[in-house]
Amino acid sequence: MKTMASKGHERGLERFFGPLEAKIMTILWNEPDLYIKDVTQRLEKQGKPVSFNTVMTIMNRLVDKGALNKTSAGRASRYSPVESREHFVENRSRELSQELLEDFGPLVVSHMFDALEEVDPKILAELEQKIHSLKRGK
Repeated sequence: MKTMASKGHERGLERFFGPLEAKIMTILWNEPDLYIKDVTQRLEKQGKPVSFNTVMTIMNRLVDKGALNKTSAGRASRYSPVESREHFVENRSRELSQELLEDFGPLVVSHMFDALEEVDPKILAELEQKIHSLKRGK
C-alpha cells in the first residue's frame, strides 16, 4: 500500500482518510467484498445519504491509493480492503512514529514518556518488556 499522508490535526482514521473515506473503510473492514450499492446502502443506514456516484468516486480513489482491491464481477465490481484494520493501524502508526523520530528525534521520545503518566499500567508493562528486549538485542 502506498504511504498515506498523515493529517496531524485530525484524529483516528481521519488522520489518513477523509471523513467519507474513513466511513467507507470502516464498512469494508467490518464486511469485506461489497459492491458500491451495498456500501451506499450501509451509509444510508448510518443516516448519511450519499449518492451512488460519490461513493463510487471515493471507492475508486481508495483503490488508487492502495487501500482497496477492486475485483470485476460481471458489470459491477466488488471491493475489499488491502489489509485488515489492525494491520493498517499498526503500519501507519509505525510510519508516523518513524517520521516523528526522524523529524524531531529525542524531543518526541521525551514527550511520549511524559504522556505515559496518564496511560494504562498494562501498556507501561508492555513498553518495559520492549525496552528490555531491545537492550538484550544490542
